[in-house]
Amino acid sequence: MTWIRAISAAILSIIMPGAGHVLLRDWARALLFGGLFTLGVYFFVPMELLMEAESMGAMMETMETETSMVNQFFLMFIVLFATVDSTFRALGLPPTSSGNTDGPTCPACGKELDEDLSFCHWCTTRLEAPEEDSDLL
Repeated sequence: MTWIRAISAAILSIIMPGAGHVLLRDWARALLFGGLFTLGVYFFVPMELLMEAESMGAMMETMETETSMVNQFFLMFIVLFATVDSTFRALGLPPTSSGNTDGPTCPACGKELDEDLSFCHWCTTRLEAPEEDSDLL
C-alpha cells in the first residue's frame, strides 16, 4: 500500500507540483510547491501569447518556442523536486521524527504518541497495548 501511495503522489506531483503533497495531507509543502510553480509560470511564461493560442497544442508549442531554456529548466526543476519530495515522504524517507522524544513513538510514522490513546493521532495506526508482567509483585 505504501508503494501505491508513493507512485500516486509522484504522478500527481508531475501533473501539478503540490498535488502529491495534498494526497499525503502535507498542506504546508503542498502550498509551497504549488505556489512556487504558479509564480514561476506567471513570471517566466508569456501569458499574452498563450491566451492568443487557439488550441492546447498551440499553447504547448508557443510555450516551448517563446520560453527560454533557462526558464523551462527552472520550471522542470520545481516539478522534479516536488515529485521526488512527495515520493520520499510517502515512503517515510527520511523519517519525520527527530529521534529525541522522551515518550513512546509510533512504529509507522515515528512521531511521539499520546500514552492515553490506542492509535497514533498523526497517522491513525492502531497500537497494541503494552503487555504488563504479572510476575512482578
